[in-house]
Amino acid sequence: MAAKLRKGDKVVVLAGKDKGKQGEITTVMPAKGKAIVEGVNIAIRNTRATQGDQGGRQPVAMPIDLSNLALLDANGKATRVGFKVEGDKKVRFAKTTGDVI
Repeated sequence: MAAKLRKGDKVVVLAGKDKGKQGEITTVMPAKGKAIVEGVNIAIRNTRATQGDQGGRQPVAMPIDLSNLALLDANGKATRVGFKVEGDKKVRFAKTTGDVI
């Protein structure tokens, strides 16, 4: 099945500690049903110093479940994603506005 959310999409968080925050998807893990969103679900990780990097406590974006994310439409509101065939291509469209994504 085609992915409703893809890398580079602007999304809003619907549930959890970061509810209402917006960001861009940097990684999608379809097998796990999760995605990493820039600036959302941040955890502090201790890292060891390496030759090129200083160690210490560093913020890292952790995966968030795809069911807790919604795509942002052109108006900046959360929308569901639908699929339709235009010509010979299957395209995604925003359910609120009907615009092709």
